[in-house]
Amino acid sequence: MTDDYSGVSGMQHEEALLFEHAHEAATPISLPGIDAELPDALNGFRRSRQAGIPGLSEPESVRHFVRLSQWNHSIETGFYPLGSCTMKYNPRVNEQLARLPGLAQLHPDQPEESVQGVLELLYELQQWLGEITGLAHVTLTPAAGAHGELAGIMMIRAYHDARGDRRRRTVLVPDSAHGTNPASAALAGMQTIEIKSAANGRIDLDELRSRLNDEVAALMLTNPNTTGMFESDIAEICRLVHEAGGLVYGDGANLNALVGVARPGDMGIDCLHINVHKTFSTPHGGGGPGTGPVAVNDTLAPFLPVPKLVRENNTIRIVHRDERSIGSIFGSIGQTGVLLRATAYIAAFGRDALHRIAEDAVLNANYILARLKDAYHVPFPGLCKHECLLTDEKQERHGVKTLDIAKRLIDLGFHPMTVYFPLIVHGAMLIEPTESESRETIDRFCDAMLEIARQCEAGDTEALHQAPLMPIRRRLDETLAARKPVLVWPED
Repeated sequence: MTDDYSGVSGMQHEEALLFEHAHEAATPISLPGIDAELPDALNGFRRSRQAGIPGLSEPESVRHFVRLSQWNHSIETGFYPLGSCTMKYNPRVNEQLARLPGLAQLHPDQPEESVQGVLELLYELQQWLGEITGLAHVTLTPAAGAHGELAGIMMIRAYHDARGDRRRRTVLVPDSAHGTNPASAALAGMQTIEIKSAANGRIDLDELRSRLNDEVAALMLTNPNTTGMFESDIAEICRLVHEAGGLVYGDGANLNALVGVARPGDMGIDCLHINVHKTFSTPHGGGGPGTGPVAVNDTLAPFLPVPKLVRENNTIRIVHRDERSIGSIFGSIGQTGVLLRATAYIAAFGRDALHRIAEDAVLNANYILARLKDAYHVPFPGLCKHECLLTDEKQERHGVKTLDIAKRLIDLGFHPMTVYFPLIVHGAMLIEPTESESRETIDRFCDAMLEIARQCEAGDTEALHQAPLMPIRRRLDETLAARKPVLVWPED
């Protein structure tokens, strides 16, 4: 990573290096009443040498972390057009509802009869998700979308095993899929085979037919896929897989394009995970708790993980054992606080207005496409769904690449779009505005993209190669940061 601090004031530069240049730690404060010897049980945890923690006063520490937060970009500070991520705004009313004392201060091990209120809300969310997806049986247990993928493939494997069809250990994955798809299949003990996309960015049906055999357990696909295009042959795709004895797993990452308008279960999909942080506006990322509910049809319902919620008369019960279940994949019925936020978001729209989420998201994406299609190359012409895909083909003629465009956007006040994904498209720029953004915000973003294109055409490319000039850090070695992260304070 570069240490270039161009455009940063001296005070900010000093604070940026605060921990690296901190003075030696002051003598620890001795608090009254805790001078006794450690109990024997804790002696094994006693340090053999003093921790190499930098000496910072409370004001210095607070200023350091507040400054870091000010340098970060977030959905609260600006437009976040990451394609395939659906970085929508999280309404604060959802946060307030999830923090109500009667919900936030419960203990997960309280007796069922004392938490019927929250169990009723979670059970209702299950029913809503089943209705929204067209897959009537739902587990709220998985802790993330990828965790939901793993649970889904485990259920598919259990289904084939229960039928005595243990040869089925192959999962077909389109080449446009999210990387978690083959990873989840591998974790479930399956092997994957890649399915090539056709020239229109959709699944190649002939390629699919050639791969189907009695060893295929499932096809994993995202619809709309990561090119932003709807798999228009979805009914035929599902029919072919089912006739071959396999099941269809739906990656629900792009459900925001369909919610309230079309149901994956009606298309023939057997199993679908739901990224509630994408579609139902719960907190996104940051290392905090997450959740990835999975909805399945009648075929897979017996294999749902435990614990699960069931209604018996007027009481919601937590069932911890089921002979056909794949078992427990998490320590509880799910991340309650996250699920309650999703419940609040769905309730705010209601049955009659839920479709506005998808309709506005699709409208915003196509508006961006319409404004930018002449300035940037569009690899798959036609209407997109919730995200639009462009490439750097026109700019590359002037020596400017996707990374240059993305970095220049930072100087113009915008977080870059997703770059170089999907992998099947050279120089990809995947832009997803979500339904959260106003036309004014989207116009400002499009104006910035058009200005970059004009700079390229005018031959003014030096600024693009140097960008970004404004942030604290400029062009990071992101590969090194991902593969060799520094996660602990060096004591030497």
